[in-house]
Amino acid sequence: MFAVLHVTAFALHAVLRTEPGARGQPAALFSGHGKKSLVFATTPAARALGVELGMTAPQAVARCPQLLIRSAHTGAETEARAALIAVAFTLSPTIEDTAPGVCTADWRGAARATFLPSARAAVTQLSQLGLPTTAGIARTPLLALYAARATRDVLLVESDQDFLAPLPLATADPSPELARVLAQWGLRTLGDLTTLPRDEIVLRFGAAGLALWQRACGGASRPLIPLAPPQAFAAAMDFEQEIETLEPLLFILRRCVDRLALELVAAHFVAAELALTLRFTDDAPHTRRIRLPEPTADTEILFRTLQTYLDSLQTAAPITAVAFEIMPARPLVRQQGLFDTGLRDPHGFAETLARVGALVGSDRIGTPRLAPTHRPDAATLHPPATAIPAALPLPLHPPLGPPLRRFRPPLPVQISHDAAGVTYLWSDRVQGEIAARSAPYPRSGEWWQRDRAWQRVEFDIALAEGGLFRLLQIGDAWFLEGEYD
Repeated sequence: MFAVLHVTAFALHAVLRTEPGARGQPAALFSGHGKKSLVFATTPAARALGVELGMTAPQAVARCPQLLIRSAHTGAETEARAALIAVAFTLSPTIEDTAPGVCTADWRGAARATFLPSARAAVTQLSQLGLPTTAGIARTPLLALYAARATRDVLLVESDQDFLAPLPLATADPSPELARVLAQWGLRTLGDLTTLPRDEIVLRFGAAGLALWQRACGGASRPLIPLAPPQAFAAAMDFEQEIETLEPLLFILRRCVDRLALELVAAHFVAAELALTLRFTDDAPHTRRIRLPEPTADTEILFRTLQTYLDSLQTAAPITAVAFEIMPARPLVRQQGLFDTGLRDPHGFAETLARVGALVGSDRIGTPRLAPTHRPDAATLHPPATAIPAALPLPLHPPLGPPLRRFRPPLPVQISHDAAGVTYLWSDRVQGEIAARSAPYPRSGEWWQRDRAWQRVEFDIALAEGGLFRLLQIGDAWFLEGEYD
């Protein structure tokens, strides 16, 4: 058995699927951009309003003033063809790119009970990708194509003769000469033709008659020309009209992500890194590579990653083209230790970090680590770990003394002196007479680097009204660094 996925008016729907809000609208594909261009394909909504094949643009617009006029777009057709192939690979590992908008899958050896559910799932998936599709299932590839063209959903041909007999003769695509002669004979359907002896048809029309008679019988079971699964996972699109807002760009990227995710799953890969390239009207490309916190093939996660980045991107010129690539990797297979703790949702955590980075700057996001220096509060930011490390063991000799609750930043204070030293301080939050103080504790470091040298003097003080604090002198300035519990 063979299954055929067929997209009616493929070139037209390939263009419409890249436009938000175009689905269900009356639209027609024209042979060019001039007034003399002719209608090549229409949507059901356009046909219902009287737009017919072969009409000129003025004639079509006169019938349907709200008609969407479109012309063929090579890039859109390439992307739509890739989407059709990606869905076809979910039906069978052996598929054929039969024609534009037509894919054939080899189902020989598959369980008959899975035919209709699998075909309906593929049709639904392609509809979600913006390609209205029908499916036919039959004994031969040609018969399955006839079935796909004759239905609005999915059709399984149980009896070849009963299905073929009422079909019009044009279904078998006769030459104009043969069609004229057969019409003069009164033959209107495939059943009318196949009731005639094959040898008599061959005697009168030769090889062309034999080929037509065989096509009218549904053709022969033939081996497919297998299509290899994609090795690179990329999509690209040039825009006929410049894009100045985020919504149409995200709409197109969503189509690309949906298709590439299908290809990843079919090839048993996951996405490890994303590469997005935008080209602007000034021909200046912008490329961004995004490393995923954990490899995945989830469509929603991949799209949210792109959306989070684009939400914070500001461009100086409209976008004329986009290219998107996924760097694949094998799925991670690992077993964590019994007491290891990892992030519950690493992608959600990374998305939150990206949104915060867009607000405060990416250089201010990370996990602080102490720097190898004695400078107080010296720390550097590092990317957050994907797994939470185990807690360090308690020190053998715990630190003595009350803990210091630091003020960040330190509080500037004013002080008064007498012969004995500092006697009174005041600030916006703390003020009072100093009842006792420790001896000064000078600290310094990195004196060998002029731009990093530091020096400070620390005092521990007690206020008369209560409270233990650390007083800090840096140059001529005084600060309260913290309060002891």
